[in-house]
Amino acid sequence: MKPIKEGKVREVYDNGDSIIMVATDRISAFDVILKNKIVNKGAVLTQMSKFWFDLTKDIVPNHMLSTDVKDMPEFFQNEEYKGKSMMCKKLTMLPIECIVRGYITGSGWASYKENGTVCGIELPAGLKESDKLPEPIYTPSTKAEIGDHDENISFERSIEVLEKEFPGHGLEYATALRDNTIALYKKCADYALTKGIIIADTKFEFGLDEAGNIVLADEMLTPDSSRFWPLEGYEAGHGQPSFDKQFVRDWLKANPESDYLLPQDVIDKTIDKYLEAYKLLTGKELAA
Repeated sequence: MKPIKEGKVREVYDNGDSIIMVATDRISAFDVILKNKIVNKGAVLTQMSKFWFDLTKDIVPNHMLSTDVKDMPEFFQNEEYKGKSMMCKKLTMLPIECIVRGYITGSGWASYKENGTVCGIELPAGLKESDKLPEPIYTPSTKAEIGDHDENISFERSIEVLEKEFPGHGLEYATALRDNTIALYKKCADYALTKGIIIADTKFEFGLDEAGNIVLADEMLTPDSSRFWPLEGYEAGHGQPSFDKQFVRDWLKANPESDYLLPQDVIDKTIDKYLEAYKLLTGKELAA
């Protein structure tokens, strides 16, 4: 079988009336696929998404059908795909990345320092780096092709983007995406706090099923799509240590001549962070 679509990290296979998403051990940063593989990373992404999909199916339906390769064609029934593969419903994807920020950091912090706003949303004066926001904010973006950068857009612009592709449904879909994104974030961020993890921000993607219902898709609250910080030692006023690939981003920034090739110790520390986050959030070791 050959993938019908390859993303920076994921491969998608057509399985007739469903698709099979495989999270590879590739890692990307700054919209570039790095030259190293991070062993077990794909399994962490898939199993963590499964955990969150199960936790939030009362808020919005999701696309997950099975993560057991025995339910999939024989091609996937081997060690290469075990743990990394998810059989999913086929959806018509909506062309918006649904980003939610509960804390001010990263590009949001840079924007706030400049003009007191994040993606055009005015925030209270006097916030410090890594401060918790009074309420989570929804800052959608367009979905770019590989090699291009996503573009932050306003809620109003997201209505226009959706209206162009789904005439008569722009406002309806944009509102549903925003409301579902905030509701998912609040439930999961509250849960994560009880496990010692702050979810600073994350992104979701949604699609439509055959009946036109909005369904949560892609990955969910993984270290690739989210900023996870340890609650212990959290203190606003500076950047935070993290359980995600921020570690890789920081190393690449400090080593601009690296040509996107990581040293082994950075690879080891990265997968250790992913595994630690998985164990804290799910209460389980990653199954071999």
